[in-house]
Amino acid sequence: MNPVLEFIDNIIQNYNEYVGGYAVLLFLLPTGLYFIIRLKFLNVTRLWHSIQVVAGKYDKKGDKGDVNHFKALTTALSATVGTGNIVGVALAIYLGGPGSIFWMWVTGFLGMILKYAECTLSHKYRIFNSDGSVSGGPMYYMEKGLKDKLGRGAKVLATIFAIATVLCSLGTGNMAQSNSMTNVLHSSYEISESFIFLGYTLTSKYITASIITGLVLLVIVGGIKRIAEVTSKLVPFMAILYFISAITVLILLHQNIPAAFSLIFHDAFTGSAAAGGFVGSTIIMTMVWGVRRGLFSNEAGQGSAPIAHAAAKTEYPAREGLVASLEPLVDTLIICTLTALVIITTGTWQSGAEEVAMTAEGMSRGLDRIQLGHFATHIVAIGLLLFAFSTVISWSYYGTRAVNYLLGEKYIKPYRYLYALFVFFGCIWSVDIVWHFVDMVITFMTIPNLIALILLSPVIMRETKNYFDEMKKLKNK
Repeated sequence: MNPVLEFIDNIIQNYNEYVGGYAVLLFLLPTGLYFIIRLKFLNVTRLWHSIQVVAGKYDKKGDKGDVNHFKALTTALSATVGTGNIVGVALAIYLGGPGSIFWMWVTGFLGMILKYAECTLSHKYRIFNSDGSVSGGPMYYMEKGLKDKLGRGAKVLATIFAIATVLCSLGTGNMAQSNSMTNVLHSSYEISESFIFLGYTLTSKYITASIITGLVLLVIVGGIKRIAEVTSKLVPFMAILYFISAITVLILLHQNIPAAFSLIFHDAFTGSAAAGGFVGSTIIMTMVWGVRRGLFSNEAGQGSAPIAHAAAKTEYPAREGLVASLEPLVDTLIICTLTALVIITTGTWQSGAEEVAMTAEGMSRGLDRIQLGHFATHIVAIGLLLFAFSTVISWSYYGTRAVNYLLGEKYIKPYRYLYALFVFFGCIWSVDIVWHFVDMVITFMTIPNLIALILLSPVIMRETKNYFDEMKKLKNK
């Protein structure tokens, strides 16, 4: 590694190890518990209503916004259903042991109520741009909602969050994804590092990086409507493909499932180490890695999804909050759990394999029972490619909204080209520095956002009461 990059990487690692991971743990879990109690487990009691909203039962043609509930959900889901579901789960188990999955579940369950809270606020405080498009997100509810409480501090907090969102868009939603796409292609299909073309030696990763960057640019220049069109088709397809494959493995190994759950619950409170050795051998590290990878997976409390949900067509902020609450359910409690069970039931978690190789090996061992193990590499590779690509294009939208807030509409186009450049960097840089950067910038978004949610909790309670009072009136009519 370049000495300068190595120096920067060491600083980032120290922050993640001694500050960031613990800060998120101390802020995220208590905030989630606070809202789940105040809102009386709304993520469970109103689950069916949320599903009905997504299905279009309450859609109206005259509602203002850019996209309907389903497309807002798939856009946000495509940004969360990514490498965290395949690589992140394996990494959590490798470093924190099987018990880290329990803490991922806790993060996902509490994440449902956090998504409700932040997306309700985002929709309430959204603004309409000169071209009729919508801008929303934590920076807007921080500035507008906290103005009376914090004065100029509201604008400062919003600016910090917006800058963090730009950084996170280049890291979490960009380089982490493009890096994983390149690595899975080269490792799964044994693509050589270089090859000769017309007498010139070409580096294969640069070719891969150029192709991926070009495809991303083709989509993101179209804005939220084109992104929503693509993600509304990609997300269901990739989720079904991966779901069927994982379920097949678990059916074949159903006798191992009870023991897998037992191991997860036991190790959650004992901190048993995995292949990562002593790194995951304490309960606090098991919690940290579970929460960290859970947050990376579903982004609840991070403040990214509210940017997409602000564009939804509805007059009720709480209604869009209910739609958003489904994301951690799909992303963490279903898809991440399937990945974890495949890894644990097949015994792959003790194999010494890392990251995507651990998931691929788990799929291969399971599908070998029906002579389909050779398809596992393709299933994981294609699933990861689709997951990651959809995440990249959705996060570009988040970044444009932050840039629009900070600098204005005229800087959105230059940002898109900068974003594409970082896609290229993510493809060719070392995986370690990319993931370390990702873990750092997530905390820069999450902590200011959680502070804002607590301060604006009276608004959330009021919007919730008003919405369900209105629904009760409509039902009586």
